[in-house]
Amino acid sequence: MHEVLEALRELIGAGDDELDSLQMALRALIIYITAILLVRLGQKRFMGKNTAFDVILGIILGSVLSRGITGNAPLIPTVTAGAVLVALHWLFSVMSFYWYPFSSVVKGQERLLIKDGEIQWDNMRRSHVGKHDLEMAIRNTSRAANFEDVAEAHFERSGDISVIPREREKKLRVIDVAVRNGVQNVRIELVEGS
Repeated sequence: MHEVLEALRELIGAGDDELDSLQMALRALIIYITAILLVRLGQKRFMGKNTAFDVILGIILGSVLSRGITGNAPLIPTVTAGAVLVALHWLFSVMSFYWYPFSSVVKGQERLLIKDGEIQWDNMRRSHVGKHDLEMAIRNTSRAANFEDVAEAHFERSGDISVIPREREKKLRVIDVAVRNGVQNVRIELVEGS
């Protein structure tokens, strides 16, 4: 068994000052497979477009694991550190699910930017969102033409702006068409604003 471990250490360059191409390639393979397993265990949440909390894990995990490939850090402790990071992320996610105050600290809070067509300037300043950013979000995410057409707009924890357009009043317009010489009248009802 000791001989097998020693051969494996030689293959991956454990303790070497300088890694050759084969050793670095094997380390890359090990780290790649480990990263896939860690992402699967972390349920891929941090790889999607979520909060800064999720993005930070992706950056740190990539940085830590890359050191194991290049030999700047020992391989097994590097993999262990990656596993600890994913476990902490999972634990913080569970705590955030059950305890909103913790979630607010870790993930931030959403802010109301428009309420019934009125811009909420205090929340705009707190969110560092300019009027032009808000106009762009309205154009890109809804059928609203301007602020007055928006029921609510929120600055989400992910950094996105979500827009809920106002329900438009539907106007009923009735047109009576009369045909002469004994032919029946036709009534047409048009609904505007839908």
